[in-house]
Amino acid sequence: MRKFFCVVRPSFFSKKMGDKRLIFNASYDMIKAFGRKGGRHMPNMRLTHFDEGGAAVMVDVSGKDKTHREATASGRIYVSEPVYNAIAGGTAAKGDVLGVARIAGIMAAKRTSDTIPLCHPLPLAKCTLDFTLEETPRRSVRAAATVKVTGETGVEMEALHAVSVALLTIYDMCKAIDKRMEISDIRLERKSGGKSGTFVR
Repeated sequence: MRKFFCVVRPSFFSKKMGDKRLIFNASYDMIKAFGRKGGRHMPNMRLTHFDEGGAAVMVDVSGKDKTHREATASGRIYVSEPVYNAIAGGTAAKGDVLGVARIAGIMAAKRTSDTIPLCHPLPLAKCTLDFTLEETPRRSVRAAATVKVTGETGVEMEALHAVSVALLTIYDMCKAIDKRMEISDIRLERKSGGKSGTFVR
């Protein structure tokens, strides 16, 4: 297992007593540590959400061209047989589990910037949620969200947020049957557009 080390100066946390605000000053040593993987420096890795002083900032995208961008994320919720049967048969007491989860996921994608503080509000062109019931190797529901936009920044976070909230909604809809459900495997599957180009897992 690879270990991750970073050096944090004592000034990492500082408190400005005048207005009682807690200010997080990420040290330069910590920022540099994120540019390393397995002890090898990755020169193109840079945390864009920190300024030169280590303060968190929203990235300025005003100078970027608007391009077509798309991202797909996925995740699973592992369920027991009674929960699986209730979802498949539409017999859950709260109603159509996947129908409600789909709407919740789409709403979450549109409100990502309200939850993730440094995300930009984006005029999404499309958001879809697809669900697959899987019996093997463990009973689960797989959720996949695809989000599209024509804008200055990508929609990876919107796709990940959509999947996360959709799976949480499934848990909420079915927790009366079994509270041992497990949400797992949330990840970005692919993205396209923008300066970083195409990513495929």
